[in-house]
Amino acid sequence: MKVLTHPPSGWPCLVLNADFRPLSYYPLSLWPWQDVIKAVFLDRVDVVSTYDQEIHSPSFAMKLPSVVSLKQYVTQDRPPAFTRFNLFLRDAFTCQYCHSGADLTFDHVVPRSRGGRTTWENIVTACARCNLTKGGRTPQEAHMFPRHKARRPSAHELQERGRKFPPHHLHQSWLDYLYWDIELEA
Repeated sequence: MKVLTHPPSGWPCLVLNADFRPLSYYPLSLWPWQDVIKAVFLDRVDVVSTYDQEIHSPSFAMKLPSVVSLKQYVTQDRPPAFTRFNLFLRDAFTCQYCHSGADLTFDHVVPRSRGGRTTWENIVTACARCNLTKGGRTPQEAHMFPRHKARRPSAHELQERGRKFPPHHLHQSWLDYLYWDIELEA
């Protein structure tokens, strides 16, 4: 991870919930500067930190926000959508059979040809090689058992998993709001 002292390209803004926690860690809750300016004028956010860069109109000047917090709390306990990304995040971007992180796809634990459905409870992340090796067989027939039982994750669980995959770059003004609960160095 690289901490930037200059703003990332596009001047993105970190968006925090009303409790000052990021709306999401992975992908990190960032808004383009244009959306942030609109939210400021609509009084939906409070500006917490700014870049040195200003925007101007004929009668107005404002520093671009680097961190904002929502005025209304957004609940985070709704069930996560069943998407490829959320599935990979649940399984930590690793094959549930061989633990590889390369060439990932997904596998029906109980094959569709055997009545298996495309649900959280029957899909795991698999590399292409393991998926091909397992084929249309059950785990017992293939002697290939997923590392973890396939199940529906909670939104909180996906948030916690996402924190383990920091973005490639962070602006220094965001750091106080991203990792506030990690152990401090002595």
